[in-house]
Amino acid sequence: MKIEIQEIERYLSEVKDTIRNGRYQIARNGKRQSNIDLFFNYVMDEAKARDILLSLVSTDFSEILKNEHKGYEHEILYVFGKDVKLLERYGAGEKTVSLYIKFNRLPEHFVVVISFHEQRHPLTYYFK
Repeated sequence: MKIEIQEIERYLSEVKDTIRNGRYQIARNGKRQSNIDLFFNYVMDEAKARDILLSLVSTDFSEILKNEHKGYEHEILYVFGKDVKLLERYGAGEKTVSLYIKFNRLPEHFVVVISFHEQRHPLTYYFK
């Protein structure tokens, strides 16, 4: 599947508008322990997470995935990566952290950030 950078820019613009309007949620339930760990291991709050999401650009884009969870197969997920400087909560100081960010923009103008955690494996960036 060929993806045009303009498509990703348009998608990101819509996602950022939704986030600016406060219509988003970062999944931090028991199934998303790695998302919880990011907030535990680094000095991270909702405002910092929001700033990171709003700083995404098209060159941070990695891939588009179909949701594989039963009942959600119709959903399309977008994956981005971002290197950010974060202050370690219990460590030596500031560190550059490569984040894995996966989200879904729902038709009701709501964004669910499914993954917001340290990368487990390096990403391949579509436009880099």
